Amino acid sequence: MESLDLRVLGDALAWKRAGHAVSLITVLETWGSAPRPAGALLAVRDDGRVSGSVSGGCVEDDLITRTKARMVADPEPLEASTLPRVVVYGVTKEEASRFGLPCGGTLRLLQEPVHATDWIEEVLQRTQNHALVARHVHLPSGTVHLHPATRGQTLEFDGENLVSIFGPRWRLLLIGAGQLSLAVAQIARMLDFEVLVCDPREEYNADLGALGLAHQAGMPDDVVRALCPDAHTAIVALTHDPKLDDMALLEALKSDAFYVGALGSRRNQAARRQRLAEHFDMTEAELARLHGPVGLALGSKTPGEIAVSIMAEMVQVKNAQAAATPACVREVP
Repeated sequence: MESLDLRVLGDALAWKRAGHAVSLITVLETWGSAPRPAGALLAVRDDGRVSGSVSGGCVEDDLITRTKARMVADPEPLEASTLPRVVVYGVTKEEASRFGLPCGGTLRLLQEPVHATDWIEEVLQRTQNHALVARHVHLPSGTVHLHPATRGQTLEFDGENLVSIFGPRWRLLLIGAGQLSLAVAQIARMLDFEVLVCDPREEYNADLGALGLAHQAGMPDDVVRALCPDAHTAIVALTHDPKLDDMALLEALKSDAFYVGALGSRRNQAARRQRLAEHFDMTEAELARLHGPVGLALGSKTPGEIAVSIMAEMVQVKNAQAAATPACVREVP
């Protein structure tokens, strides 16, 4: 699940706490050229305010109109008088054209009123702890149950039951708080990564709080171990100081992090691999996971350009590996 959809749940929770009626819409299936994948979320508030997207803007206006019209027609609050229902857009070419769906695309959506918010609070808490959660909605009754999920599990819908997957937010640990790290952090946050920064050199950490970045105190290798990197975690060493970078990489390359990178020329990377192999007994398979020189070969020169190359490669690896990650179960208390 995308981090954007977790934000939708957060907005829906805040709106409910403020006394609004809220309708949650989930993409069930798409045909043709649909702009949003199955599982994407949209929350619609009783006054027409929205969070998220299910079509890139094509059908949201109609969903808002439908929601507000039902509020006018029924004096009871929206969520008190309705159960989840399936809504389909783009069945005919004329309807697809009317709603601006590209190439005759079709969307099958589930629109459900938000009743209790305890499940939202629980999903947000579990995913914050980097757990995978499956949400089961029974359409005839509107009941919601949460269960542990496995990596690689996808949305399922049989007409009466919807099982959607809520995964942890993607996070990035940067070793070093220099100019390049700040540039990488800025782009990563635009891509909705949770960004953590570790640099034991106090003089480099003065601006982190002002920039809204979470500083991880301690030596990099200790911070990596404490983080328990999972398959939603990337780690990039950018200090250019082997005493800091190498120890962090030693822990990172033995972890489940989906991406591990290090700054440095090809010659420096070769020397680093040799050090790690000779002094820390790292295997060829572990060393092969290291992206170094870090980033795509874009001919980058400035910190901003290098940051673009790093994040471009990270996104490339993330998207290539996400669907192919071996299944593993994390117990959810």
